[in-house]
Amino acid sequence: MAALAICAVSAAAARHRTDTQAPPPTRPGQQPPADTGMIPLTVAEIKRLYNAATMSPPSVLHAAHWSVWRRRHQARARWFHKRARLAIA
Repeated sequence: MAALAICAVSAAAARHRTDTQAPPPTRPGQQPPADTGMIPLTVAEIKRLYNAATMSPPSVLHAAHWSVWRRRHQARARWFHKRARLAIA
């Protein structure tokens, strides 16, 4: 429980520094921006990065790369989801 609390506090503290998402779409047919940014670090992502850093040093670079890829992909998916919701409304 203590480790989860530390991860939650870390995610909350890093939220404003790691949230680089593009502004949401304003119309249904809007083209996506060139860079949709990344979602902020989540509790699960901080836990995953911590485990990668402390368990096996050779995989730290892979874990960091995977984290960036996942967060960028999630930001892009979120942007398209919001654009699709505009078409429904």
